[in-house]
Amino acid sequence: MSDFKTQARKAEAAMRDVFPPTPLQRNVHLSERFGADIYLKREDLSPVRSYKIRGALNAMRKQPDQELFVCASAGNHAQGVAFMCRHMGRRGVIFMPVTTPQQKIQKTRMFGGDNIEIHLVGDYFDICLAAAQEWCAKEGGHFLSPFDDADVIEGQASIAVEIEAQLGKAPDHVILPVGGGGMSSGVASWFGDEVHSLFVEPSGGACLRAALAAGKPVALDHVDTFCDGAAVGRIGSKTFDILKDVPLPDVLSIAEDRICATIIEMLNVEGIVLEPAGALSVEALQDVRSWIRGKTVVCLTSGGNFDFERLPEVKERAQRYSGVKKYFILRLPQRPGALKEFLGILGPEDDIARFEYMKKSARNFGSVLIGIETKRPENFELLFARLDAAGMTYTDITQDETLAQFVI
Repeated sequence: MSDFKTQARKAEAAMRDVFPPTPLQRNVHLSERFGADIYLKREDLSPVRSYKIRGALNAMRKQPDQELFVCASAGNHAQGVAFMCRHMGRRGVIFMPVTTPQQKIQKTRMFGGDNIEIHLVGDYFDICLAAAQEWCAKEGGHFLSPFDDADVIEGQASIAVEIEAQLGKAPDHVILPVGGGGMSSGVASWFGDEVHSLFVEPSGGACLRAALAAGKPVALDHVDTFCDGAAVGRIGSKTFDILKDVPLPDVLSIAEDRICATIIEMLNVEGIVLEPAGALSVEALQDVRSWIRGKTVVCLTSGGNFDFERLPEVKERAQRYSGVKKYFILRLPQRPGALKEFLGILGPEDDIARFEYMKKSARNFGSVLIGIETKRPENFELLFARLDAAGMTYTDITQDETLAQFVI
């Protein structure tokens, strides 16, 4: 057995002093849908509702004489470090982006109690990371990277140790979400060539794909923070050294709106609460349908720290992605009865979700912002056909990001 596997086994054994193995559950709904044996490795059911406790636990147990740990995190690593600081009686200084959901900030405070202090710095993780490293260089302490640390990678590999023991064998495929690469590199290293590892990133944070294309870690020009658990602008150097030979077809990028559809589906159908990063591996099943038929597949649901105040936004984005909600600007004649005519054009399943109309007395037409929800995407083809037949002028702005961000 390799030294890495030996260390990963020791890490997994150390976990048992703190929490039991997270469940590996065969999901009937997904298995029937994709014609495969689909298992969910429920890291969203760890004590901090993500796998990040594993890396923090393993790294901190290897520093028995260190009293102060410093970290930067978009939320989940922070909670893992906070939990372990309190559990081990250590002190922690935790840097988090200002844009971190309040639910994750509050949970970090709850887990760490008086053992930690929190600094909110920067809009993006990479700015926060630089601030944490600068503070640590000045004040001392052990900087605990959320992913680019050999001990953290070993700790995350304990997931694979558990999967193999729970399944009784290695799966055919394992689907791994990627942020900075700590968990994905650890699990992929454990399984090696025996298992086909697939890596999935949010489109707004595809740092592994960018690094593979460049042949080295590179900084993304822009990071979409919606998928905060995987919104990393530059993959780690140590993690990329492990993942540098991954074939590009094995790295999938998933649009944030698609992830929203899976969050809603898993909540409504299975009663499983997943944060955006936690839903990545499940959503990726659609892209590898032909590869996995008849196979045993493990999807790693990496986290469930979802702030329910975000649910309206998630529902909105899911509806827009699935095509059952659209926004358009309608030019409406300024004469009596014009609005009634428009309402008569709507179909029986069409519902007005938003209506804003500004009458201009000096104009013959007024612009109306309309949001329509319907039950089936094809209803919009019928609606637009009726609008065309009535000679009404309209502009669909659903996919116009500039306008959508301004008016929706």
